[in-house]
Amino acid sequence: MAAQLLNVRPEFVDNVTEPVVTQLLDDVRQDGILSKGEVQYIRQANNYTADRARDLIDTVTGKGDEASVKLIKHIQIRNPHLATSLGLNLIESMDMR
Repeated sequence: MAAQLLNVRPEFVDNVTEPVVTQLLDDVRQDGILSKGEVQYIRQANNYTADRARDLIDTVTGKGDEASVKLIKHIQIRNPHLATSLGLNLIESMDMR
């Protein structure tokens, strides 16, 4: 799943909105995928939504497939239209924990 996220990274960066990036950062922090420090870094080090989106994808994919699956699920929930347009479809039987 990390590869799937990396494949759609350019389109995600071009199309995601600031509120969605903020919500996704909150989601992955709550899931324990990213630490408080990692989330703060992404928010503070990047002045532009596109840069935050890039950092989010790069950091989460670096944590592996399980983390990537969780982020994909959050994208599907937060912006179903974006998830569909990116082709981020999950197999329903996957364990989302």
